[in-house]
Amino acid sequence: MPVVPAGPFTEVMARDRGALEEFGSRQNALLLERYILDDDPSTVRMSGGSKAVQQGVRVRLHEGTTWEGLSSLQPAEIKQAGHFPLGFRPLPHVKHAVGGMVFPQEQIDGIQRLEQRDLLRFDIAFDFPSHLTPEFPAPIFLTTRPDLGDVSKGQLLSFRNYYELFDGVLTPVQLDGLRLLLTPFPQQQFNQTEDRKVADPSLGVTCLDCHTNFHSNAAFHLNPDTRPQTHRFRLDTPSLRGMFNQQIHGSKRSLRSIEDFTEFEQRTAYFDGDQVTAAKKGVHLPDRASQVALMAQMQNIIDLPPAPKLDLLGRLNPALASDVELLGEELFFGAGKCNTCHPPPFFLDNQMHDLRLDRFYTPALINDQMNVADGPIKTFTLRGIKDSPPYHHDGRLLTLEDTVEFFNLVLTLNLTVDQKTALVAYLRCL
Repeated sequence: MPVVPAGPFTEVMARDRGALEEFGSRQNALLLERYILDDDPSTVRMSGGSKAVQQGVRVRLHEGTTWEGLSSLQPAEIKQAGHFPLGFRPLPHVKHAVGGMVFPQEQIDGIQRLEQRDLLRFDIAFDFPSHLTPEFPAPIFLTTRPDLGDVSKGQLLSFRNYYELFDGVLTPVQLDGLRLLLTPFPQQQFNQTEDRKVADPSLGVTCLDCHTNFHSNAAFHLNPDTRPQTHRFRLDTPSLRGMFNQQIHGSKRSLRSIEDFTEFEQRTAYFDGDQVTAAKKGVHLPDRASQVALMAQMQNIIDLPPAPKLDLLGRLNPALASDVELLGEELFFGAGKCNTCHPPPFFLDNQMHDLRLDRFYTPALINDQMNVADGPIKTFTLRGIKDSPPYHHDGRLLTLEDTVEFFNLVLTLNLTVDQKTALVAYLRCL
């Protein structure tokens, strides 16, 4: 991003608005080529009960191929034939050459209503339909007060209501940390400068604009630490649930504490990793002792959602689970090899792993993104996974069924249709 804009703000905004439909149509065409986007809810609800978990494999296959046929081939054979499903390749940003945070309409409307703060970009629109994103607003569970259940009371947490909801529930340190997490600070596209991407000068964004109610609303942007621009990858917002037991943070950066992550986000990640534009636009440099520590204290008490079918060690209670769920658990610890990276009770190993997807396809420039291999990516917890679509670090996998098909192919597991169905049923229990 150049420090000196190419032209007057009004001209840039008019040009971007004129191209909005073009980029939206291009992204929609890519999504339709890769996925089935239909609304097909299952009977399983997300933890707040307000939204159904979507079901079915949504990734489209190349003509003449089947999942069983692909599973019988070696990676080199799939690569040579060009048959690796497009939905398993990296997912580009809607406007990859520019990047930046893009919020779903529910978040835009909610913050506009509560705070009269504008999260709507004039150059980009959110790409996935809402039935493929997490429930909104998500429930909030606290490790310090499990007896309270959902402490959000069904509300979107904001600067306007946090004190009313949490006074008497949080310590003063936690409450002040929450205030900071809900305070807008300048970001690359949301600020007061002439190269912003919002119509009016903006105070910026908050941590919880993406991590709505400490969960995820599927907002996305680009990772800050890869260059050139074409090689950066899309980042789907991860949940902050269970942060108290996670040892690395950031899909690619492998930051070793939530304090490191919080400070890094504010200082450089908000600005695409560029400290020069950060200085120009008003970077927030939080003090480690009096601000970062407080923000971390708040994040570290966000609990995972209830999983009533799991025992204290993270295994299914046979008296509560169905036969298909028990079969799924057997596969998870056996033929599926899932527990290698996702051991219970928190279903993560605090490591980073490289799936080496370049074994399956040749890199190509797609919608301004070079689809190179991802490299090492951190393991994400599977606890509460039914609440967190879309999946993988860039949101390329729309359902749990897609995720099972992805790993069945990438890890050459050769699971049967019934086994894959059972594995999905088990994942919904977590």
